[in-house]
Amino acid sequence: MRLSLILPALAVALVPGVASAETAVTPTPPAAEAAAPAAPEIPQSRAQIALSFAPVVRQVAPAVVNVYSMQKTVDPFYSDDPFLRRFFGRQQPRGGSALGSGVIVDPSGLMVTNAHVIKNASEIRVGFNDRREADAKLLLRDARSDLAVLQIEGDGPFPTIPFAPADELETGDLVLAIGNPFGVGQTVTQGIVSATARTQVGVADQQFFIQTDAAINPGNSGGGLIDMAGRLVGINSAIYSRSGGSNGIGFAIPAETVRLVVEAAKSDGVVHRPWLGAKLENVTRELARQLGLDRPAGAVVVELSEDGPARRAGIRVADVITAVDGVPVTDIDSFSYAFATRGTEGETEITFERASTRQTAALTLERPPESEPRDTRRLGGRSPFAGATVQNLSPAVADELNIDMTATGVVIARVNERTPAARFGLRPGDIVRSVNGNRVETTEDLERMTRQRARYWDLDIERDGRRLSVVFGG
Repeated sequence: MRLSLILPALAVALVPGVASAETAVTPTPPAAEAAAPAAPEIPQSRAQIALSFAPVVRQVAPAVVNVYSMQKTVDPFYSDDPFLRRFFGRQQPRGGSALGSGVIVDPSGLMVTNAHVIKNASEIRVGFNDRREADAKLLLRDARSDLAVLQIEGDGPFPTIPFAPADELETGDLVLAIGNPFGVGQTVTQGIVSATARTQVGVADQQFFIQTDAAINPGNSGGGLIDMAGRLVGINSAIYSRSGGSNGIGFAIPAETVRLVVEAAKSDGVVHRPWLGAKLENVTRELARQLGLDRPAGAVVVELSEDGPARRAGIRVADVITAVDGVPVTDIDSFSYAFATRGTEGETEITFERASTRQTAALTLERPPESEPRDTRRLGGRSPFAGATVQNLSPAVADELNIDMTATGVVIARVNERTPAARFGLRPGDIVRSVNGNRVETTEDLERMTRQRARYWDLDIERDGRRLSVVFGG
């Protein structure tokens, strides 16, 4: 439903002069005269007097809730040291809380919020706009999209907001942001869609957002961005601000990503993203000139997996992907969003440029395989890796850790706090290439190397595509 101003019509009638034979002595007017315009119509309804978003707000407000998450932390000074516990006793957890918003999307009580709102939460409660409260339990937390799905406890059906179609939202559309900023209570702000495909925002790994100038403030996180038909177009996630308050630049996670995470929560609780089987890079101006492109847009294929879907579909190195099912691809982030929201079943049409010729390929949508057994091992001993959990790389493991799916070798999957691995700065996603000059190919290799005593540790690590060489004392 679009809102429009209703203007009274102006009717103009032209009345020519008429001469009569019986009154010939009366002079004929020298020219036709225009009649006066008709009087403006009196407004017949409130909608003709003023615009109001009240009908939309009444429809969606019951499905937007406040989210209260309680977090328990223990002072790390005490940890689990039996010596310290003997003198100071067992340290009691300290409470903390986080405040955000959420949107109910299923009558059974499934609701969506931001992953960062309920991070480390030990207890979650939601508050409705009629002041009722209920407990909620976490079903799925996907840090890559910064989304979490909760189940509200209690009898339904609950009020919901439907998802908006992915292809209808346009820059300039009116939207409402609904949430609980600063904990003052449910609040509605109005604005427009400033952009529909913002990337490089730095909020979540998915890197694809709706930008809006509707005021979004702390506490709005997880609330809904609503169109004029009362449909969910996005989940408010972040703002660009120098002061901490709204500067008219807010970002929301698109409804298509939200739908993907909700469907995962309904099935097996894992967000499955399709496997391309290729490594991509952004098209720079120089690369566009070399490839004969008229502009620097798209994602160029720089590496292919041996038996990946891209190679099987006929895609080659140096092909420039420009669209997924007709959705334009401007860079790697826009490709990742368009491709990930296609699911893991059926096929998708990939449009690409090869030698200045536009071509298409039908690519099979499938989950990344675990072609190499991950052989998970937690390392100990006196090496810099003590406290790290490592796995053999495969497309499935790479997808879980959000690293290049064509990578091979051994990767650090987890690093426990307050361990040598954490103190030496190792991170999840680091690929271990060699230790003391010895190449690492499997987790068994790395575990064997870390059992040995050494005067020093010379590590070759790949992080975010860069090679790091570091030396630690033994």
